[in-house]
Amino acid sequence: MSRFVIVPQWQGSGSSRAMRLVDGALAVAGDLPRASCSIVDVPMEAGESLGTAVRRLSSLLRIRDQVAQELATGDGPAIVVGGDCGVALTSLAAVVDADTAVLWLDAHADLQSPETSRTGAFHGMVLRAILGDGLPQLRLEPGTMTPDRVVLAGTRELDPPEQEFIAATGMTVLSPDALSDPAGVVAALEATGAHQVYIHVDLDVLDPGHMGGLSHPVPFGASPADVVATVRAVRDRMPMVGASLTEFSPSSPDAAVDDLGAILRVIGALA
Repeated sequence: MSRFVIVPQWQGSGSSRAMRLVDGALAVAGDLPRASCSIVDVPMEAGESLGTAVRRLSSLLRIRDQVAQELATGDGPAIVVGGDCGVALTSLAAVVDADTAVLWLDAHADLQSPETSRTGAFHGMVLRAILGDGLPQLRLEPGTMTPDRVVLAGTRELDPPEQEFIAATGMTVLSPDALSDPAGVVAALEATGAHQVYIHVDLDVLDPGHMGGLSHPVPFGASPADVVATVRAVRDRMPMVGASLTEFSPSSPDAAVDDLGAILRVIGALA
């Protein structure tokens, strides 16, 4: 049975409604098997930037350590449920090695750096930090994960610095339409040369017509059926070493019910 680590982190978000991520994470947890879930006690205080360009850094570092400790206590792959997508850094750090590819399902590339980010929000920097670029205290060691082992899919909103980074590194980027052909996504992952995969799902990869509880909705996204089919196809071909699902931001706990069916289908494919 899969185990779930629930991390209702909001401090990495740049949204004025960031606290809704707490409700979102807890709403998902409420529909998962209780015996398979552990909930990280995320501090409610915003935290300080500690003289850096990353907002709320002190809280992000504290939560990172808590998540790492929780992941170290269990056996087998964990599915980390956020909260904002900054939680993916610690989740991936627990399992990554030189034979791991990353499938990053997200409307956004999350490839900002502290120098290029206009908001200072870590959730826009997390993939760049995974690639070893950013604050030394909040990134993987350079070379641990490299751009040639990352496949961005469903991505459709890029800032110029992110476009420049992708062009410079040759990172693979697939449109939402590509998710209607799971075999193509599998082929892109196999082309990395890796033999196992980490899967990250930011729920804004979905079209806003299918998912209402999004802080940063982007039109022309994927359908839940295509995301589920893609995840299943990838899992059929490559062992999954870990996963994260993030950025559920319902307008209220009651409104969360409208989206939970689609979210649980995605989680079912991951699990």
